[in-house]
Amino acid sequence: MAVRIRLTRVGATKRPSYRVIAIDKRRSRDGRALEILGFYDPLTEPATVNLETERINAWIGKGAQPSQTVAKLMRQADRAAQQPVEVEKPKRPTRTTKPKASSSKAKLDSKPATNPADETAAPSTTTTGEGEAPKTTDAAEPQKAEA
Repeated sequence: MAVRIRLTRVGATKRPSYRVIAIDKRRSRDGRALEILGFYDPLTEPATVNLETERINAWIGKGAQPSQTVAKLMRQADRAAQQPVEVEKPKRPTRTTKPKASSSKAKLDSKPATNPADETAAPSTTTTGEGEAPKTTDAAEPQKAEA
């Protein structure tokens, strides 16, 4: 039996993700695997590669042939293992500032706040209609409801 170590696709439509598997050479791309040996996600930045190198080397020792892509991924994983580990935050768009308020709201916010004590001391003036004199009421006194 000729065994290959290759990729099989497991992602959704337009979102590819792959498993590294040991499989009979004559089986289809997504056929039943002899063993799952790792995974590869090309959509993350940087691409995620997780391989069980011990198991892959065991299969190669038994005569399995890795595909060109798997050989490339193994070299990348070896280089990544030899370099010092540097934790890097994933590159995703994040909103660091709050959206700007609309101009009318900004104008309302820019007005100085009135002190409640100032309102009780000063009488307020209201107009009742055209041609009538303005009424002056003291804010401290309760207003009578007109019937």
